[in-house]
Amino acid sequence: MDSNTIRSICQKLPYVTEDIKWGNDLCFMIGEKMFCVVVLDTPIKVSIKVTDEEFSELLERPGVIPAPYMARHKWILVDDVTIFSNKVWERYIMQSYQLIKSKLPKKVLTQLI
Repeated sequence: MDSNTIRSICQKLPYVTEDIKWGNDLCFMIGEKMFCVVVLDTPIKVSIKVTDEEFSELLERPGVIPAPYMARHKWILVDDVTIFSNKVWERYIMQSYQLIKSKLPKKVLTQLI
């Protein structure tokens, strides 16, 4: 898994924008809300939002930690991106997108269309 593969997955989703924040973090957003953050250091690290049920379970895996500043919102930081296959990454990224999109105000959602 590399940043280009993650970018490809994210760009397939409707209404996604991207931006570099904090100097070296590639952020993917829906309605100006982040759903995936790629730390572009070598090796890359990726933060995504997960379900409440998955949060504790995923933290038990080596290479996964609570995302700094965002753990209380059930975000994880994967510092070893090889622990998931591309198919699993795609599922988690799409899920993160849906979790964030579902919380957007209706006004923002209608502006996206």
